[in-house]
Amino acid sequence: MLTFAIALFALQDATPSPVATLRAEAERLRPRVECAGTRAFLDAVAALPDIGARTVLYDAKTRGAVSEAAYAELPEAERARYLPTPFGGEFYYTSMYGSPLAYTRALDVLGTTLGKSGDDVLSGKRVLDYGYGGIGHLRLFASLGCDVVGVDVDPLLANYYRAEDQGTIPGAKPGGRAGQLHLLHGTWPSDASVKEAVGAGYDLVVSKNVLKKGYVRPAQEVDPRMRIHLGLEPLEFLAELARVLKPGGHLLIYNICPAPRADRYLPWAYGESPFTRDEYTAAGFDVLLLDQDERAACQEQAVALDWPAQGMDIENDLFAWVTLVRKK
Repeated sequence: MLTFAIALFALQDATPSPVATLRAEAERLRPRVECAGTRAFLDAVAALPDIGARTVLYDAKTRGAVSEAAYAELPEAERARYLPTPFGGEFYYTSMYGSPLAYTRALDVLGTTLGKSGDDVLSGKRVLDYGYGGIGHLRLFASLGCDVVGVDVDPLLANYYRAEDQGTIPGAKPGGRAGQLHLLHGTWPSDASVKEAVGAGYDLVVSKNVLKKGYVRPAQEVDPRMRIHLGLEPLEFLAELARVLKPGGHLLIYNICPAPRADRYLPWAYGESPFTRDEYTAAGFDVLLLDQDERAACQEQAVALDWPAQGMDIENDLFAWVTLVRKK
């Protein structure tokens, strides 16, 4: 029994922590990066703290979650749906969507499009992430001196992340500029309180794997649960994206997708922009990139993030598009 216990402890010690895993990913990604801002983003991984396990009152069937206060107000029959569910430390950075470093290629496209490779077009900016999905990349932005706001409708995120995860984030480097990080939960911009909290005046609005044509304007009728419900008509939503940006601010849409299937329509497989060139122009944007094919670069990123070892067929089942527009 003693030998078994020693072996078990040795196995636990050999398992890398979530932050150690991110550091290894950053090292593998670094040779593929061109821009100073993206390099700073990867360097900031070294300053991330490891976070322990947390418990959430969670309904695995519906993916719903409630706070302890909301749970106490529920009828007894409703309470039975929500079980105290532990989420390991890796969830803090990966949530349900994988490594936050999957943003790396999108940031490099931003940098190479807006400036020279030595320019840092990210640090110190005011950034809004629509459908943020996880705190990891937001924390990295904030540690580069950014004022970052993430908004999402997922009740699990709303109840997993805490007040202490937000506010002032120290600079990634000693003496580096601190940033601000705030998470908002609800349907932006149709939820008035969320709209007010988001405000305006952003340098950059970024959205990954949310604003897909298949989610927003699917080519055929699909189950409503397979759509992204903006809360507004698509062109009204586009006008709101323009409103929250400063003049000269940028909207960056980056979508990673599986291959379309012949037997059924998968909305998430259609990652092109949900808005046309003419619609962007009418909303007050200059179109810098529209549905740029990022498949090859995304496949390289996938190798660095070890996605093939996780069962992904990157050669046949991985596609990516990027759209970048600038408010006039």
